[in-house]
Amino acid sequence: MQGIDECLLEAMRLPGARGAALVDWTSGLALGAVGESPGGDQEAAAAEAAELARLAAEQRAFASGPDATGATGEQDGVPPVEDLILSNRDSYHVLRFVATSFDSSVFLHLWLTRAEGNLALARIRLGEMAGRLVLG
Repeated sequence: MQGIDECLLEAMRLPGARGAALVDWTSGLALGAVGESPGGDQEAAAAEAAELARLAAEQRAFASGPDATGATGEQDGVPPVEDLILSNRDSYHVLRFVATSFDSSVFLHLWLTRAEGNLALARIRLGEMAGRLVLG
């Protein structure tokens, strides 16, 4: 179990990490941030990442398939999408949704340089971090 600050500092130890944030995708507010931010403005970066996360999470086309009961989407604090990966010429953005025991809408946003970052490792480690993160 770890808090927001510990989680973000652990994310910054990943190869190629430039910045990390925990963002609420309903409000677009960063609950915590470390390192650099895309565009140089942490608040704007959080709001823009939240818009992307909200778009993916609220669209049925991106939700997980039906389970054994035929239900889809968010259930028991589990987001309908695990993560999003956005790549551009020089970097990767990994958005990992965090499952919680309450009706939460937060995600971890990790910004990696493309030359030094390891996308597979980042995705695996963010999943582990999201599982240990304690909110509330």
